[in-house]
Amino acid sequence: MYYFNYKIMMTDPIADMLTRIRNASMVKKAEIILPLSKLKLEIAKILAKEGWVSKIEVIPGDNETKNKSAAFDRLRVVLKYNEEREPRISSLKRISKPGARVYVGKDDLPRVLNNIGMAIISTPKGLMTNREARQSQLGGEVICEIY
Repeated sequence: MYYFNYKIMMTDPIADMLTRIRNASMVKKAEIILPLSKLKLEIAKILAKEGWVSKIEVIPGDNETKNKSAAFDRLRVVLKYNEEREPRISSLKRISKPGARVYVGKDDLPRVLNNIGMAIISTPKGLMTNREARQSQLGGEVICEIY
């Protein structure tokens, strides 16, 4: 059997972020730490602003260590649970994928679970929720749905 030492490139870092949040909430972890990117930070800010997660924090990288992964900035997301220790997030689903992008016009913005949930939309004015996009009369790419 041959083993190859190669670096696996991630094709969809947003799906990875959503999967990490979904998995951590299922096993009732308090927080998760992700590699940082501008898009992940904006998605996390929306999740925190809308009350789906408790807190987000950027952890600066340390260039002094020998550990290469510690040299990059990371994102810390503190998950939110109710009094019975059930996760606030019951479903977190990626809609637009790298191989199949999903775009909607201003009149076709999704209503997630009869407006109990929300969708994150990438518009020409940045990332926003489906409610904010409807108020701003903007369409765009549907990133994910959460409820």
